[in-house]
Amino acid sequence: MRCAMRRAPVAAAVMLCAVVPAAAAANPFESEVALTPDTPIDRLVLGRLEKLGVEPAPLCSDAVFVRRAYLDVIGTLPTEQEARRFLQSKKPTKRKALIEQLLKRDEFAAYWAMKWSDILRIKAEFPINLWPQAAEAYYRWVRTSLRDNEPYDRFVREMLTATGSNFRTPPVNFYRAMQNREPRGIAQTVALTFMGTRADKWPAERLDGMAAFFSCLSYKPTRQWKEQVVYHDPLKEIPTTAVFPDGAKARLTPGRDPREAFADWLIDPKNPWFTRNVANRVWTWLVGRGIVHQPDDIRPDNPPSNPELLAYLERELVASKYDLKHLYRLILNSKTYQLASVPASKDPKAAANFASYPIRRLEAEILIDALCRITGTNETYSSAIPEPFTFTPADQRTMDLHDGSISSSFLEMFGRPSRDTGLVSERNDRPTASQRLHLLNSSHIRTKIERGPGLRRLLWARGGRPVDRLYLTILSRFPTDVERKAVAAHIAASANRREAAIDLAWALVNTVEFRYRH
Repeated sequence: MRCAMRRAPVAAAVMLCAVVPAAAAANPFESEVALTPDTPIDRLVLGRLEKLGVEPAPLCSDAVFVRRAYLDVIGTLPTEQEARRFLQSKKPTKRKALIEQLLKRDEFAAYWAMKWSDILRIKAEFPINLWPQAAEAYYRWVRTSLRDNEPYDRFVREMLTATGSNFRTPPVNFYRAMQNREPRGIAQTVALTFMGTRADKWPAERLDGMAAFFSCLSYKPTRQWKEQVVYHDPLKEIPTTAVFPDGAKARLTPGRDPREAFADWLIDPKNPWFTRNVANRVWTWLVGRGIVHQPDDIRPDNPPSNPELLAYLERELVASKYDLKHLYRLILNSKTYQLASVPASKDPKAAANFASYPIRRLEAEILIDALCRITGTNETYSSAIPEPFTFTPADQRTMDLHDGSISSSFLEMFGRPSRDTGLVSERNDRPTASQRLHLLNSSHIRTKIERGPGLRRLLWARGGRPVDRLYLTILSRFPTDVERKAVAAHIAASANRREAAIDLAWALVNTVEFRYRH
């Protein structure tokens, strides 16, 4: 701690030069390319902004885009070489090419499996109690489905109609990963997860009508420890009062699982609930704010800020047969997604109408993985309960943790969700003083920076400039002239070049530019 306190004032001084260039030199965060509405998304967004009299932000620079795309698509920072290669490329289509490359990367499935694991409540322990073997099986099934780009409607139908052992039929864990397994509780979870609506606010008769579809569901244990079979119980009476959420009465036949009738209704392309929910979720994940905000609070008195935009995304999703990657491509290639993060307008309507890219802090898992990648270090995770004990490989990324029960003080401090409810609000991305102090002044981060082999390789590699390598690795851009001069002056004044380089690394990981998506 004494070492950290000694270095903190120096690091703070260097940090000042890291935020100067926007005002003192060429702006490294914005592009000079003209903003033109080239895609249907842009025409819908920019056209609405024009009607509202709201000026959009300019396009982001290549340096901002490469970092943003890596983080938003695969949850990982680009390496020094990847950032350098992209920034030095003169190809006019390099942004589109990068998007295609990232959508094919192995990390794509890992990052989006983490996202879906929050929604699907993949957690071994209390209060969900999937247990380790089932949690891992469920996670692997989700990740494989995303890797194979399984159509979203099929992905959901498999969960809604699944029957079998929670160890051997992974999607049945959808019905186990909820605190209330009574028909009403199941109906609320289905509505929240796949319709984006909070059915606990519905009138009792409407909720009961939907709950009837899940009234024949039963659970039974086996002789294997913690194994449970989820199945349609034919001995239970077929409900006569099943009513779809849109008010239409269901025609249920003896011998057929009522869940199948509900699944048929839900994933029908004409059903606005299903397509609207996932289109809005994907937009929220990539752009940072929902067209309907919050994405799990869709209701008549919370209308979309741009109804035509949401309708367009819904049509595209149906036309592509629920290919989610098609939706990613449309959004990522739009100028709307590629706007700079500094608003050009102070109009209160600007944020809700996507006049700039929203700045938001990196998720806890992504932040610690970035620090580990930069420094060449690892985090270790284990869970002593429930038995059998869970230990993760030393080189496993935090993003790859399959069980929400496995945590750490860092993850808890930086707002990793508990996965108890599946609500977006469980993940807390708000900054706190303890977070800033931990990054600036903890032995955890100090040890990574001072002793990590990753920084040593960057600083002492042959060829190139060490300062360039640090900036490209941590901020995904080259330093500005102002920054180069400030860093050179600091190094020249330092008695120890290694200490000066560590000061710089420490300063950069404590900048807002590093800690936030922008």
